[in-house]
Amino acid sequence: MNPNDRLQQPTNQKIAQWLKENFAAADNRQRPFVTLCYAQGWDGSIAIQAGEPLPLSNDESTRLTHQLRSLHDGILVGVGTVLADNPRLSVREWSGPDPQPIVLDSHLRIPATARLCHLSQKRCWVLSSRQADPEWDEGLEVITLRGDAEGRVCLHMALEALWQRGIRSLMVEGGANVITAFLRERLADAIVLTVAPTLVGGYKAVGEFGSRGHLPGISPLFTERMADDLIMWGQLQYPQAARDSNDE
Repeated sequence: MNPNDRLQQPTNQKIAQWLKENFAAADNRQRPFVTLCYAQGWDGSIAIQAGEPLPLSNDESTRLTHQLRSLHDGILVGVGTVLADNPRLSVREWSGPDPQPIVLDSHLRIPATARLCHLSQKRCWVLSSRQADPEWDEGLEVITLRGDAEGRVCLHMALEALWQRGIRSLMVEGGANVITAFLRERLADAIVLTVAPTLVGGYKAVGEFGSRGHLPGISPLFTERMADDLIMWGQLQYPQAARDSNDE
């Protein structure tokens, strides 16, 4: 694409085109391309406190989120987001296909009343380290994976399992523990961040990484306004020392 043509595109089209180009460039790997996509206040908070949803995006930014959902094969959230928000993870504010809904739920806490248990188009996949009883998983498909000492699902194995099921691009919307886990494991490839003109002073989207040598950066970085919201997007880059340490 001609760079001048890109400059004249609306923000949502710029981001969509940029993501598609990154999907294509990463298609030779044996795991999905992972995009972190969430909204926060200017102070980095996504909620006043954990477990309490707080809408932050304006209408235009919400449409962007739904457009980005339609571009990805799958969409993943943690069970904490399901318990707090009871989401549908579908495309409603944009014209496009629904991604495959996926829940990271190591201990199978998703309630039978959750909207994701009663979808008409797609059966929600649940990534867990526990085997489900036959009566429990009606409306869901449980994918059982090996857990660590605390029973948490290994994200590397999870992405491998999703790749084998045809998921080539994965959008991760939260919550904070899931976002932080993908960053710690260096498995997030890109980020699309909505920054609302609000100071929340509450629960942060990203937790601790442990040391300066593990802090991810964003390069190249792009920013534009959508009404009062600031949209930031770019590729996630990880320090070489951290990569070498984790590869040993």
